[in-house]
Amino acid sequence: MNIIQFTYKPLSHFSYAIISNDEIAIVDPERNPYQYYALAKKHNAKIVAVFETHPHADFVSSHLQIHKETGATIYTSEKVNADYPHKTFDSGDTVTIGDIEFSAVNSPGHSPDSITVIATQGEDVALFTGDTLFVGDVGRPDLREGSGHLKATRKAMAKSMYKTINKVYAELPDHALVYPAHGAGSLCGKGMSSNSTSSTLGNERLSNWAFNVKNEGEFMSELLDDQPFIPKYFNKAVSINKDGASNYDENFKGVIEYYKTKVAPTDALIIDIRDEKNFKDNHLKGSYNIMAMSPTSKFETWLGSIVNPDEEFYIVLENSNQAASIYERVTKIGYEKQIKGFITLAKEDFSTSKKLDLKHFKKYPDTYTIVDIRNKSEVANQKLFPQAINIPLHELRENIKAIPTISPIIVHCAGGYRSAAGSSIILAELDTDEIAVYDLSDAVKDFS
Repeated sequence: MNIIQFTYKPLSHFSYAIISNDEIAIVDPERNPYQYYALAKKHNAKIVAVFETHPHADFVSSHLQIHKETGATIYTSEKVNADYPHKTFDSGDTVTIGDIEFSAVNSPGHSPDSITVIATQGEDVALFTGDTLFVGDVGRPDLREGSGHLKATRKAMAKSMYKTINKVYAELPDHALVYPAHGAGSLCGKGMSSNSTSSTLGNERLSNWAFNVKNEGEFMSELLDDQPFIPKYFNKAVSINKDGASNYDENFKGVIEYYKTKVAPTDALIIDIRDEKNFKDNHLKGSYNIMAMSPTSKFETWLGSIVNPDEEFYIVLENSNQAASIYERVTKIGYEKQIKGFITLAKEDFSTSKKLDLKHFKKYPDTYTIVDIRNKSEVANQKLFPQAINIPLHELRENIKAIPTISPIIVHCAGGYRSAAGSSIILAELDTDEIAVYDLSDAVKDFS
């Protein structure tokens, strides 16, 4: 069985192409479909099917675009109540593509409309488990309390996951390969393995905690406890995926370009994606520094955690050549229609961030207001400064007033990426020159 795994690292997302007799099936495609088209051309094959394991919350899928451009049939559960052309695909349904038989089994737990897609060719079996089963973990159960056609409480989903793991998957063989939609770093689970991007069902039965907790109450407690935060964009992504997204590059030409601007716009947020040094040296007053200079940075996650769905924003680029690639990254979470324009800075002196005297801070830490923007679980494991105020980055804008302004403010996270964003948000929202706001950046490692 010829299975190709695609990886989009910023969202820890896996999608798949299965090739047989010049026909291709795609599973859980990411927003930009052109890599799948390139694969089809390389193999002189035709994309004939797209399987959606559920309406994803953490990324926007290209299933509708692939259908429109290739004629491929979209298969998804009847429970999705999908608003795009599709064939329902639930337990007992099958379709043959090339020499491979694809079947479905309903596997609720992460969402009430999740399916596992089973590919069978002779003795070979592959399971495309979506967000139900990961390597080393199972999908979180708390994302469908406020979105999707079918809503469900986290407790109901945890109970469903227990049944899926212990009854539904019990019918499947140990040698079946497991291909999940996500790996370590995804917010769709809390304990995924970072050592492998695929597994076998037999290995998961041995090493995955979910197969080894046989008491339903204990299982539910473990699954419900200490799940990651939920970014603001998740509900919007579920809705887009249920409807079917527009072509990913459809809105690009409509984005206004403000290259070499000398004046900061005031009618929307300003997101500066440059690295923190360039931002601190010179930036538009009131802008947020959410870095996207690295292709593996978590830009999408933090953009969708800081900026509200449907809230408009400008993007400050290092240079105009970045526009297309940054636009594509924004499309991954369905925020592209919120872009008001791309900006590059003219050779002007705008605003400069104050530089921290690290020696002074180390000697007199009590003279600063310290804001720890790590997640609550991180702080519970290790609080670096006893007097620090903990406001996680994704909650920072809404809780600015909780930060005292009687002494200089210093912001820290675990490594520097989030504190660059956090310090810029505090500086923008406080909008005062009387209180200095500093980013501890990677110097935080001196205190851990």
